[in-house]
Amino acid sequence: MNDWPEGRSDRQGGGGRGGYGRGSASARPEGARVMPHVQRPVPQQPGYDDGYDEPYRDQRGQDSYDNGYDSGYNTGQVYGQPSRAAQPPGGGGGEGYGPPSGRPARPAPNWRKRIKWTAITLVTVFAVTSIATYFWADSKLHRDVDLSKVINRPDTGDGTNYLIVGTDSRQGMTDAQKKKLHTGSAEGKRTDTMMILHVGDNGDTLVSLPRDSNVTIPSYKGAESGKTYPATGRQTKLNAAYAEDGATLLVRTVEANTGLHIDHYAEIGFGGFASIVDAVGGVEMNLKEGFKDKDSGADFKAGKQTLDGQQALAFVRTRHAFRSQDLQRTKNQQAFLAALAHKVASPTTVINPFKLYPTMGAGLDSLVVDKDMSLWDLGSMFMAMKSVNGGDGKSMNMPTSGSVGGNLLWDKTKVKQLVDQFNNDEKVTVTGN
Repeated sequence: MNDWPEGRSDRQGGGGRGGYGRGSASARPEGARVMPHVQRPVPQQPGYDDGYDEPYRDQRGQDSYDNGYDSGYNTGQVYGQPSRAAQPPGGGGGEGYGPPSGRPARPAPNWRKRIKWTAITLVTVFAVTSIATYFWADSKLHRDVDLSKVINRPDTGDGTNYLIVGTDSRQGMTDAQKKKLHTGSAEGKRTDTMMILHVGDNGDTLVSLPRDSNVTIPSYKGAESGKTYPATGRQTKLNAAYAEDGATLLVRTVEANTGLHIDHYAEIGFGGFASIVDAVGGVEMNLKEGFKDKDSGADFKAGKQTLDGQQALAFVRTRHAFRSQDLQRTKNQQAFLAALAHKVASPTTVINPFKLYPTMGAGLDSLVVDKDMSLWDLGSMFMAMKSVNGGDGKSMNMPTSGSVGGNLLWDKTKVKQLVDQFNNDEKVTVTGN
């Protein structure tokens, strides 16, 4: 007895009309394909309804039977997953619908929130790094000069006046370094570089004070002894004041002979100067003429060249190679220090931590400043020197009017005019040598 519905041939027979088994001439209806591993239910007991009793005609006119099983071959979907065509209009859910995996859909990323937290993180990191760098740098400053010991000081004017000093201090240098840098091994400290930097609203001005300037030593209070020494009218070279009683007597002498109040003091020695230049990667200079000097070790050709620490020190110390000697040396010192400040403050140094921190370390380790000097004041000093190099300021030598006993005499009229312009923070019109 054949249990299959009328009009459907035996699956195993393969013959007969309407059959589609092996050897059948009829193609199997597309809609009737089933997965090979799916078994149709077989009646087990009376009254069992297998769902195959009612044949129907599909769209191609073929007999078919609906057993509630959708193989997915009509729509091209993957077995076991609902087709896109089966989704209700509008993509809404319903019974039997949902993501293919059965999990809830992942929400779209909130880019506004991500950008907000990224910005907050970057600002926080920058703030913490800046604060840490500030306290690190501030702790390295050598605030060894007490300007409160300077007596009989002039009144303060507008703007800020820095006294910048370069000494021949060899402190901390090995014999090999002294030989390499041609510094010699003299004891004590002397100064060959002295400059006044005025920072104001009408332009910054850098004025060199020749070491051989003729000055009168005023009354002063000893830096170590605390004893007050009366004025005797003694005249000597300016650099002798530093050699006699250090920074405070030098400041006292400059103020007494100019009438200008010095607000801050900064000093650097041979070794520190060379270290800063090397840390920043050298400084480019364009020399109009080449020169040599066996005392300083200078040996330069004309044209553009990058000076390392050793060459830079030779460059700023040389005077015997020039006819005007100290006057030309001060001009070279001004040009180099301004170029150095420009390099230190350039973006290639500031945004590169591998240059910035070694440069700051080398500079701060070797700088001696007054007790009231802040990092802000120090930064202002460097930026002013940069502006001088960039053409926004002015550099000059102290005006002179001759010499006496080999010492240069300052032009008192021009010096007074220059100091008045500094004190009133006016544009400097005075010219120097």
